Amino acid sequence: MTTPNRTVRRTLALLEAVADQGGASARELAEQLDLPLPTVYRLAADLVEQDYLVHLKAEHRFELGLKPHRLGLALHRQIGLSSQVRTQIVDLHRQTGYAAYLTVRRGSTLALVFVADSPECPRLQPMGFGFDEAPHATAFGKILLADLDGAERHVELARHGLNRLTPRTITDEHELDAHLARVARRGVAWEFEEFLQGSTCAAVAVRRPDGGLLGCVAISAQAERFDGPDPGVERTLRATAGTVAAYFRRGLLTE
Repeated sequence: MTTPNRTVRRTLALLEAVADQGGASARELAEQLDLPLPTVYRLAADLVEQDYLVHLKAEHRFELGLKPHRLGLALHRQIGLSSQVRTQIVDLHRQTGYAAYLTVRRGSTLALVFVADSPECPRLQPMGFGFDEAPHATAFGKILLADLDGAERHVELARHGLNRLTPRTITDEHELDAHLARVARRGVAWEFEEFLQGSTCAAVAVRRPDGGLLGCVAISAQAERFDGPDPGVERTLRATAGTVAAYFRRGLLTE
């Protein structure tokens, strides 16, 4: 007998798979999620009924319905970043020549809410609005993990897992703990081809006046542009994080 929690996990996994692929057939979803085909049809039918998915019968595939779009718009309005904050991230991109990111804390995660990039230095894929996966392998994810106490970190890692995304991904929890201790001491996180081969990222925390983690600013670029931590990039990130934090203190983080 399938438990309610198991059904919820399967349903969310199916919805995420459709979103990631931009649509998929029931058979493709069954193969990707390792689920029986009848189970996929049953879960998908429930999502179609609730407007999370639409079934394109002629194409024999499922795509996202209107409800996820409405939820996304609501989240955008709720976050509602001010023009001053968006300008800071755009300036970070222009100053460094790297893709620049802003994440904000949403409960136990840091969610990506704004990106400034260009054809010469595009954002990492699949990093789009709301992205908060693989915290052990992303620079801004490490900022969050370094801010958590041991018990909270263990829960977060158990939720996401320590998947090996590249040959350089840290997958041992003790090794990661030691790495995060250095992140906490220095106040900056780097990852060198740990999330995607050929790409490097760095991030610095944005903090409230009481020291609590509000979010972080980050950059990414081709790995070949770095031979190790870059002090100039770190200074620029710290300056941007300080300015964004100041906007928060003045009530100018959101519109």
